[in-house]
Amino acid sequence: QVQLVESGGGLVQAGGSLTLSCAVSGRALDIYTMGWFRQAPGKERDFVAAINWGKENTYYADSVKGRFTIYRDIADSTVLLQMNSLKLDDTAVYYCAAVWVVAGTDPTSSFEYSYWGQGTQVTVSS
Repeated sequence: QVQLVESGGGLVQAGGSLTLSCAVSGRALDIYTMGWFRQAPGKERDFVAAINWGKENTYYADSVKGRFTIYRDIADSTVLLQMNSLKLDDTAVYYCAAVWVVAGTDPTSSFEYSYWGQGTQVTVSS
């Protein structure tokens, strides 16, 4: 079992920065991949970024490459998403998720993930 609690969302102007945090609790975290997804009103839930807790491999959606950085703080058991150069299109509810990694797991697919946080709203204004 893994529990996830997001924080750090808010209102920010276009071009600004925001850091989301996901507090992770559970056992054997080394075999999990942690992901961030987002969902805008009327749209599907989209992959944003993911990181393998044990090996620190990272994955990014093309739309956020070079702007967003995912990393984990082992001491605090948190996964963070640093978001820079925010755009209006980044407005969404952001969700933290976890998946127990086995061979063939696609870290970019929301269907792979078993555990989800409650979400945190990010609103980018012009």
